[in-house]
Amino acid sequence: MATRRGRFLLALCLSLWFLGGCTAGPPEPSPLPAPAPGTTDSLERTVLHFLEDGVTSVVVQVRWPGGEWSKAYGVRNLSTNDPARPLDRFPAGGLTQSMVAAEVLKLVDEHRLSLDGPINDALARVAPELKPPGVVTLRQLLNHTSGLPDFSDESFRGSRAGGTLQAHISSQDGLRLAARLPWESFNTGFFNYSESNYLALGLLIEDARSRPLDEILQNDLFRPMGMEKTTLSGPDRGARDNLHGYVMDGNRQVDVTQADYLVGSPAGGVVSTTADINNFYRSLLSGRIASPGLVREMKETGNGNYGLGLQRFSIGCSGEHRYGSTGRVFGYLSASISSDDGGSQVTMGLALPPLPVDDPVADRRIGLYASQMVSAAQETLDHLCQ
Repeated sequence: MATRRGRFLLALCLSLWFLGGCTAGPPEPSPLPAPAPGTTDSLERTVLHFLEDGVTSVVVQVRWPGGEWSKAYGVRNLSTNDPARPLDRFPAGGLTQSMVAAEVLKLVDEHRLSLDGPINDALARVAPELKPPGVVTLRQLLNHTSGLPDFSDESFRGSRAGGTLQAHISSQDGLRLAARLPWESFNTGFFNYSESNYLALGLLIEDARSRPLDEILQNDLFRPMGMEKTTLSGPDRGARDNLHGYVMDGNRQVDVTQADYLVGSPAGGVVSTTADINNFYRSLLSGRIASPGLVREMKETGNGNYGLGLQRFSIGCSGEHRYGSTGRVFGYLSASISSDDGGSQVTMGLALPPLPVDDPVADRRIGLYASQMVSAAQETLDHLCQ
């Protein structure tokens, strides 16, 4: 029989349990070690400059062996002014292409596809409107040397933000637009960025797996790599953890959060977080997704700085190149840079100020933001290996 004191303590504990105390769960994990003093100074200075210049929000995560640092700045939404949170979601943009490339390399590892064999027959099956001027290979699509015209040169020609950005463009639709433009043989073999390459790759993946691309990426990459908040399709624009992006359409401010033209696009449609993106690149560069030989192939950039879905960044203090990608879609910028083995990483997502579309002055301003993001990330990684 319980004593009066025992009954009192039990009652007290039950009362505290309802208020959040006296839990019987495991103890809270110890906090991860903080970065060395000065490590994130360049990042913080850069982000504060962005905010002073009207940027809506920025999220950052820095990782190194044994630790990480995450921070959010600005607001999620200009309508509510809710503060941004470190695990808020944003469009990954061009970082999507690294994920699609990783799935292609899984198919190569499984001997379902070949990097350097002709894929003209498969391309004719998924996009019969395209008329290649010669042999086309997966490698050429992956590293943007196929010469395939960029569908966006046709789709956004003379358009206004309020219309085209909210019109869904499927991969098939995009390649039909690309087919209106000449595919010239003299462009083949040279780097010429074209989102059409990744629309074609998405269709080829679906053809090989006999499943929709979003399902394939969820099952093969996102879930196994712990990318719990990452999606390609199924927009949820009203979710509270979205960082909202904006553009100006004349005098009207347009919310382009998860814009229809991007939904499901293998060229830039992934919505993710800094933590999930770091999970992906660490898994890729450490050999968890594709075989080491194919990861080396991804890093081969020829005469430029773009490999098979990966950008190469300048040699850092470790004496090795760094890898990752940058992205730009209407209303947003993204950047992720990792050490050669994925051990040290910086990933950033940024919601731009509301700026006009196709305006040369705005384009230069966005380009400056993008270069400053990369510079700050590189300086931070240099600090991590000192």
